[in-house]
Amino acid sequence: MEKDKIIVDGVEYVRADSIQSNALATELDGMPYCMVRTYSAGVFAGYLESREGKEATLRNARRIWYWDGAATLSQLATDGTSKPENCKFPCPVDRVTLTEVIEIIPITKRAKKSIEEVAVWKM
Repeated sequence: MEKDKIIVDGVEYVRADSIQSNALATELDGMPYCMVRTYSAGVFAGYLESREGKEATLRNARRIWYWDGAATLSQLATDGTSKPENCKFPCPVDRVTLTEVIEIIPITKRAKKSIEEVAVWKM
C-alpha cells in the first residue's frame, strides 16, 4: 500500500496535499499571474496588466534571475521550484514594462506560492 493512499470499502482515497493542482493562480484586479520571458531583459513573474504586440506591463513583478529545482520555465510556472534556497529572485517592483516579449506562461497557484516563498536575493 502506498503511504499517500488508503482503501475503505473498496474505494481508494488519496491525501489532499499529494494531489498536484494545475489550477491557475488567483488574479489581482482581473490581471493573471504569469511568467514572462523577454528577448534580452530576462524572465519575470508578475500580474499581467497589459500586453500590446511585443510589449507587456507587469505589476508586483519579480525578476527570475536564477532558478534551480525546475528543468524549464514551463515547469517553474507549473510546479514551482523544489530548491528555493538556490534561487535568486530579487525584490518585487510595483510595475515594469517589458519590451521584446517572446513568451507568456500562466502560473499555477502552487507555483505562485513557491515563487513567493523564495527569499529576496540581494547583494
